[in-house]
Amino acid sequence: MSNYESNANVIPTARPRVTVKTVTSLAMLTALTYVAMLLSKLLPQISGFLQMDVKDTVVCIGGFLFGPLSAAIISIVVALVEMFTVSDTGIIGLIMNVLATCAFCCTASFIYKKMRTRKGAVLGLLLGTLVLTVVMVLWNYLITPIYMHMDRSVVAAMLPTVFLPFNLVKGGLNTALTLVLYKPVVTALRKAKLAPERDAAQKSGDRFDAGFLLFSLALLATFVLLVLVLAGKI
Repeated sequence: MSNYESNANVIPTARPRVTVKTVTSLAMLTALTYVAMLLSKLLPQISGFLQMDVKDTVVCIGGFLFGPLSAAIISIVVALVEMFTVSDTGIIGLIMNVLATCAFCCTASFIYKKMRTRKGAVLGLLLGTLVLTVVMVLWNYLITPIYMHMDRSVVAAMLPTVFLPFNLVKGGLNTALTLVLYKPVVTALRKAKLAPERDAAQKSGDRFDAGFLLFSLALLATFVLLVLVLAGKI
């Protein structure tokens, strides 16, 4: 009887604390994603209507911490709020935003969930970029003629010259930003007790690696330059 009473006292108090902490963390990451989306509006557009977006970086960090389902939830919530606040693309913009972010972030998060190492993170982000590019080239072919009132043959001609490089560069930019920002952001969240602690695989590869940091920064610089080239700024 005493064991039953002891268990009854422990179980109800432990689970709510974990749930509240996770919800708080996801809410904060959602707010940061929205801010990143707003800042992305300051980036140059490609071909006059394609907007570079760095909010996927924050969604990926959330997905790496809490899993692909959390990444999907953040992307949907932010897309909904964006549609009702600052977007002028309506439901089509919502659909395209969710498809793009989920294609990239959920793929990357799923791979990282299976392989929680630096190699797994890089592999996941690269595969996320590939999935993003394939998915969005297909959906741009289907949706853009309706949204932009263009002939489908015109859009088809833009697929290899505009949409393909745009999505590759967008995925690459978010890949580089995630590699650069993941560790400092997650470290800050863990100090605030808002992120789960590292497991054994993560601890084994947690040493500072100057070479990896330089690689990530060089990758980021490369994709920033590619964004400027696509936007016709240089």
